[in-house]
Amino acid sequence: MGKTFPRLEYIVIDGGSRITAVEILETHGDRLAYWCSERDEGQYHAINKGFARSTGEVMGWLNSDDKHTPWTLSIVAEIFETFPEIEWLTTLFPLRWDVQGRAVRCSRRTGFSRTAYMAGENLPTGAWYAPGWLQQESTFWRRSLWERAGSRLDTSWKIAADFELWMRFFQHAELYAVDTPLAGFRQHGDQKTNQLKNEYQREAMDILRGAGGATPGYVKSSLRSAAARLCPDFLRPVAGKLGLMHPCKLCLRRRDESGWRIASQLH
Repeated sequence: MGKTFPRLEYIVIDGGSRITAVEILETHGDRLAYWCSERDEGQYHAINKGFARSTGEVMGWLNSDDKHTPWTLSIVAEIFETFPEIEWLTTLFPLRWDVQGRAVRCSRRTGFSRTAYMAGENLPTGAWYAPGWLQQESTFWRRSLWERAGSRLDTSWKIAADFELWMRFFQHAELYAVDTPLAGFRQHGDQKTNQLKNEYQREAMDILRGAGGATPGYVKSSLRSAAARLCPDFLRPVAGKLGLMHPCKLCLRRRDESGWRIASQLH
């Protein structure tokens, strides 16, 4: 709640967790567009409830244990204002915070695309065919995309409704990725996602298969991995035609610091 970004519509939905949460919300109530603390039907029901109250043109959500970087909102707003063709945005550098709030890990993604998503490459399994998941707390989108995709998270999925939402978004627009960290997941031993990791993976796989996606065989996945690491630039178009690399959309900072630029590359 320390964010001072202008035009920020901050909504907090608390599941009636504890008295101290209500006290905190009451203290900061004048800085919130809306808040409530009451029993709900689960995490995604609560998130839907918050989004139903929202009016902003750019949307995203942050779970209670996770956090943005200090520059997240200004960069996201600047990019969406500069590039109307960008309908949703994430980071190439997802962070992980420790229990003290320190950034202790920063992974790198090469990019995202509908083709790769449908091939299971963003499943949160850590398997050989899935080099990196799409970090929820680093992902933002336009309200117009949210509305075209159904204006809701599917609460029939108890753990992986975010994975299903990205699937629907990909049906309407390609995802752009920015080359700066935006947010991070806070690692706890008692977190729902950590405790139910296997259940999340099972749901995500069911979502992928239900949408007509399928994971690649070991040979093709190995060739894709080798192409991403070893293929020189002049051969990348050939690798793309062979299906060993996929086109992705990036939003990169200009070297002269004059702003952002859009780039397309194979990953």
